[in-house]
Amino acid sequence: MRILCTNDDGIHAPGLKIVEQIARELSDDVWVVAPELDQSGVSHSLSLNDPLRLREIGPRHFAVRGTPTDCVIMGARHILGDNGPDLVLSGVNKGRNVAEDVVYSGTIAGALEGSILGFPSFALSQEFSMDNKGVPLWQTALAHGPAILRKIIAQGVPKNTVININFPARAPEQVAGVQVTRQGKRNQGFLRVDERRDGRGNPYFWIGFERIAVVDTPAEGTDLAALAAGYVSVTPLRLDRTDDAFSQVLNTTLG
Repeated sequence: MRILCTNDDGIHAPGLKIVEQIARELSDDVWVVAPELDQSGVSHSLSLNDPLRLREIGPRHFAVRGTPTDCVIMGARHILGDNGPDLVLSGVNKGRNVAEDVVYSGTIAGALEGSILGFPSFALSQEFSMDNKGVPLWQTALAHGPAILRKIIAQGVPKNTVININFPARAPEQVAGVQVTRQGKRNQGFLRVDERRDGRGNPYFWIGFERIAVVDTPAEGTDLAALAAGYVSVTPLRLDRTDDAFSQVLNTTLG
């Protein structure tokens, strides 16, 4: 099995080393193609107006000055050529990718692009807490990831479906188990715009996050609830975003 690994945190991110270790538990044919720079939050952006610079940094390890989507395309269509990957792993992201994160996440996008190109694809993310934000518990993803992947691969991943796996901010032996979940919904009150002034007095802005006083209780069965209870969350995400129920309503309205 040939595995293509990517991420959105950059070619030198610790989580990329973890996903490569997970991949090597499954195969000895592992390739790494990741962004030259941190691409967190770029979603499924594709570089159309800028050239892609490719740099080989070691055997089967390449850096692309582009997005995670660019990396998967370069890996599958250029670097690996006719012998494309059998599997795409994106991550391991520093921080969870749940709820609305899946819309913004470059990690999710890397896996989505793999699925678009026809390969079974997984996004992997390691949640951290305020206590271990500096050094997330990477061993949790490393300890539980390979077995979960093996079971899902043996079952088979449907076309146009991405498997989003989030590991809780717990030590490996403290993980409560694995739950298959749906995408949750988070209170967006933590988003803020931070205005500052540069050396010449001109304003500039950061989109930031702040801790909210009251945290909503996540709905049962969601990725948010699973992580809060100490479970690994496994969420199948579909490429087809059509709202079938509302389509029927619109057919009546516009028919």
